[in-house]
Amino acid sequence: MTAIRNLPILSAEDIERALTRGQAADAITRALRAGLDPGRDPARTAVELAGGQFLLMPSETASFVGLKAATVAPGNPSRGLPRIQATYLLFDAETLGLRAILDGTAVTNLRTPAVSVAAVSPALSRFTRPVELVVFGAGPQATGHVQALEACGRVEPADVTYVVREPERAREHLPPRARVVAAADASVDTRLERADVVVCATGARSPLFDSRHLADGAVVIAVGSHQPEARELDGPLLGRAEVVVEDVGTAMREAGDVVLAVRDGHLRADELIPMADLVRGSRTPDPHRTLVFKSVGMAWQDLVVAEAVLAPTLQ
Repeated sequence: MTAIRNLPILSAEDIERALTRGQAADAITRALRAGLDPGRDPARTAVELAGGQFLLMPSETASFVGLKAATVAPGNPSRGLPRIQATYLLFDAETLGLRAILDGTAVTNLRTPAVSVAAVSPALSRFTRPVELVVFGAGPQATGHVQALEACGRVEPADVTYVVREPERAREHLPPRARVVAAADASVDTRLERADVVVCATGARSPLFDSRHLADGAVVIAVGSHQPEARELDGPLLGRAEVVVEDVGTAMREAGDVVLAVRDGHLRADELIPMADLVRGSRTPDPHRTLVFKSVGMAWQDLVVAEAVLAPTLQ
């Protein structure tokens, strides 16, 4: 108990104060440019439980070892509780002694938009005017992606539309003047036709929209699932887009949007672009083609962000 009391234990508020979304995206970018290999991470371990899932996500750098232990409880929203909860443990790489404990949910909410911004940042220069942004979802990842895109300095949102199943309930979690549209509303198609950037951050298991309404040259970010049978985007969209993933092997194992598009013949695995190629500048996106970034969330991202959060106290 004495050893644990002496450890840094960071709450969600501590993490929010320690690192901005822009700084988190910069940390991800620096790590990839320094040669970090996302493919080195062990596969995510999922344990089925009566109430949902238990997820274990370990990763290692030269200085630290990190482990995120997360639970996924599908019944929690009806109880007024978060569907996903997590704790992050940071260990010294040499002694394997525990160095810090962090709110894992806050780490996730910070790193996921940061990874997306780092991945699509090279493509955002195609927009020379304020962008039309359409966001599917209204949870922490949906709002976090809007904030991260605003903070990155690459684009200025001219208009943000949140597309949700239950508008009145969603408004409780969104900024007071946010534009909220029901998913079944006919105006969604029109908004997609004008959209420059689309963010998908939902628990959907089937495509959220018909991609025929999306213009070539749009940037699409999909972060909602890490299961091979679940997708937010349809196959034809991935077939005509440049598809960027965190790691090809991981995407082919966990990214349902990718797995199902390959299965249905819309996409080939050898067409997938690792995000490190864009971040390091070895691959330049075509501004005339739609760019899709499909993220499943990986353990190295949590570790990079946790290290950045704790950097002042770990010297």
